[in-house]
Amino acid sequence: MGTKKIVVLGGGESGVGAALLAQAKGFDVFLSDKGKLGDSYRATLQQAGIPFEEGQHTDSQILTATEVIKSPGIPATVPLVKALREQGTPVISEIEFAARYTNARLIGITGSNGKTTTSLLTYHLLKTAGFNVGLAGNIGDSFAEQVLNQSYDYYVLELSSFQLDDMYDTHLDVRVLLNITPDHLDRYNYDFQQYVDSKFRILQNARPSDTFIYFDGSQPVTDQLAKQAYAIQKRPIRLDSALTGEGGYALNGQLTAQTGTQTFTIAQADTPLRGPHNAINMLAAVLVAQAVGATDDAITDGLRTFENAAHRLEPVGTINGVQFINDSKATNVDSVFYALSSMDTQTVWIAGGQDKGNDYGQLDELVDKHVKALICLGVDNKKLVDHFGGRVPVIYETQQITDAVAKGLSLAGPGETVLLSPACASFDLFRNYIDRGDQFRTAVAQLADSVIIP
Repeated sequence: MGTKKIVVLGGGESGVGAALLAQAKGFDVFLSDKGKLGDSYRATLQQAGIPFEEGQHTDSQILTATEVIKSPGIPATVPLVKALREQGTPVISEIEFAARYTNARLIGITGSNGKTTTSLLTYHLLKTAGFNVGLAGNIGDSFAEQVLNQSYDYYVLELSSFQLDDMYDTHLDVRVLLNITPDHLDRYNYDFQQYVDSKFRILQNARPSDTFIYFDGSQPVTDQLAKQAYAIQKRPIRLDSALTGEGGYALNGQLTAQTGTQTFTIAQADTPLRGPHNAINMLAAVLVAQAVGATDDAITDGLRTFENAAHRLEPVGTINGVQFINDSKATNVDSVFYALSSMDTQTVWIAGGQDKGNDYGQLDELVDKHVKALICLGVDNKKLVDHFGGRVPVIYETQQITDAVAKGLSLAGPGETVLLSPACASFDLFRNYIDRGDQFRTAVAQLADSVIIP
């Protein structure tokens, strides 16, 4: 039998890493990207001598693969992927492939919201505690390339539903499911249960010795758990009421995480993250750290020194007593719900962009409580204006981020907040949410330089 042929579909971070690992393991490798490769990725493939194509998919090259490693950005419904599966060719994710070649303990973290913050925090807690740990998946450097070049004892893997869809045999030692809310339904035939099933793939191959950490205030999560028994150590997270058994809870400003042998507590005010959603994220990270043996002192040090990623409730400046917060990553209503829940001042809210079928009704109570003005930043703001027109005293529309920031400052008073938390995709005016957040941060800095402080 000849050399096994691996085809990698997609030449981004995960694809190029997978190609390098496959080559190192002796496979015949070919990479195909329908778009244009990034310069650094092209150079990496050329230096490694890995054949590739860009700007097209050549069926004759791809359909002869023994196995295909697919980028999570490529839907399972595209004709090429359907053809591969119809002829019986396995189509897997980079995570599935790379996991075959490491003996490290794997920590998988998923959820519709909060998984990036929780993954970054978990990684930080373990690193602060002295663990030899890598960070990969939907964030950071390629998992496959780290497996090839590093020798970590633990990996924290942020897992999207798309990555979970192409995982079959991977064993996770610790599994975290933060929440499930409607998102990406266009990839799941607009069937919410299909999306729920995708998220619950986090529990594939569970063993009784594994740990499963989840937020039991997410109804779709608890509903699904009621349908099927899983032989795994469950550690639920709860808000506003105590737990008697193992798990975590937030009550009266205190975070508590407990196992059979360890009870950890800290005031949320002593951490850099605020809001109920971040209480969940922190408790999940602490429960992971406890599951792998971190001490209370190390967890405390890690929580107090953590700096969250950009574009997630990121303070970007204060002008004349008005604080500006960049939450550009909030591209759905659920994320904005968490952001507005975190506000402890009157807020000028900047929202808008490409609507994703949003139902703004769940925000009404928080908007009544916190929002004094709404700035709509988008090409088509009709849905926002129609919903909040009778609810918010001031509504202003613009397509310029600098105008939105300047108007925010004029509408907010000292001690108040201007919050960019869009609830929408960014592609009408920006390249992506990162570009939107970066432009917001720059606009605040430029305004600060031009404003005469009284």
